Amino acid sequence: MKRNYTWLMPAALCSVILTSCGGDQAGQQQQNPMAAAAPVTAYTVKAEEVTGTDTYPGSVVALNEVELRPQVAGYITNIFVQDGQEVKKGQRLYEIDRNKYQASYQQAQANLQSAQANLARAQKDLERYERLAEREAIARQQVDYARTDVQTAQAQVAAAQAQVRNVSTDLEYSVINAPFNGTIGISQVRIGAQVSPGQPVLNTISSTDPVAVDFVINEQEISRFQNLRQGQQPDSLFTIRLTNGTTYPQPGKLIAIDRAIGRQTGTVTVRVQFPNQQRQLVPGMTVNVNVLNQDIGSQPVIPYRAVTEQLGEFYVYTIQADSVVQQNVQLGTRFGASIVVREGLKEGDQIVVEGMQRLRQGAKVQVGGPQGAPAQPAAGR
Repeated sequence: MKRNYTWLMPAALCSVILTSCGGDQAGQQQQNPMAAAAPVTAYTVKAEEVTGTDTYPGSVVALNEVELRPQVAGYITNIFVQDGQEVKKGQRLYEIDRNKYQASYQQAQANLQSAQANLARAQKDLERYERLAEREAIARQQVDYARTDVQTAQAQVAAAQAQVRNVSTDLEYSVINAPFNGTIGISQVRIGAQVSPGQPVLNTISSTDPVAVDFVINEQEISRFQNLRQGQQPDSLFTIRLTNGTTYPQPGKLIAIDRAIGRQTGTVTVRVQFPNQQRQLVPGMTVNVNVLNQDIGSQPVIPYRAVTEQLGEFYVYTIQADSVVQQNVQLGTRFGASIVVREGLKEGDQIVVEGMQRLRQGAKVQVGGPQGAPAQPAAGR
C-alpha cells in the first residue's frame, strides 16, 4: 500500500522560510542595539549673569620688615616702647649703655682739637720761614722741613677727624631708632641684657599700611598676569576673603611678579598691595585671593553633572532631533553645582544631564521627565 507525502512538502518549505525570516530580524536587533532609544533627561542651556573669579591661597606680608639687631656691645639700659606699639620713623626704641661711647667721643674730639692746633702752628712756621727765605735769611732746607711739618699735621688732623666719625657712629648706634613707620613686635630682651654686634635680635618692626598679599601661579598663567599688570586694572580685579568667611572691604592692586619660575615647583610668586588703615590684615595671615577672570556678564551656564571628561578634554551630549552628538566644550568658572561654558554651547542648546552612562556618539534617545534640574542662579556671584 502506497502513501502520498507530497502534501507535506509545501508546509515544510513555509516553516523553513518563516524560521529564516525570524532569525534575520533577531540578528539585526542584536547587531544594532542603538535602534532602541535610551531614556534621558535634558536641560536647555541658559545665559545667566555671572562674575567669575579664580581663587588662590595667599599670605599677608609686610612691605617693609626689619629685624632690630645691636651694632655695638654693651648692656640694655633703656627700652622706650611697649610690645606691639605703633612707632614713627626716627622714634627711639632701645638704648645700650652709652658711657663708654660718650667718653670715646670726647677723647676723639680732644685729639682732633690738638691736631688742628698743631697744624695751625706748623702753617705759621712755614709762612715765617718762607718770608725769611725770600730775603735769603734762612736756609732752603729749613723751609722744606717746615712744609713737611705742615703736611704731617694735615694728615694728623684727617686721622683725628676719622676717629671722631668712628666713635660718633658708635655713639649713635648705642641708641636704636625706628627706621620707618610701623608696628613693633614683642621684645626679645629686657633691661640689663648684655648684647653684642649682631646678636641677639632685639625686636622686629614691620610696616602696617599698606600691606601685600603673596600667592603663587603656574607658568601657564604668567602672560595673563603680566597683561593685567601692564593694562588698566579694574577696581575689583583683586579681592581677598578672610579665614572667617568675610570679604575684605577694599580691593588690591598688582604691584609685582617675581623675577623667575621656581625650578622645583614650576610656579612664580605674585604680589598684590592692599590698603590697611584699620589694621585688619596682619603679616602671616592666611587669606584666599579672588581674581576676576573672563567669565563676567551674560554667560552660558549648565549643571556640572552634564559634563564628562575624556583624556583631559571635556564633553557634553547635545540633543539633535532623536539622537545625541558628543560636543567638546571649554569650561570656565564653577559655581557650586553649575559651571560656565566658554566655548562649545550657546543659549537654547539642549544637553543631556541624566542617563549619559548608556550614550555614545549618534545614540538614539528619548527625552523624558522634566527638562533637567535648573542650574543654580548665577546672578550676583
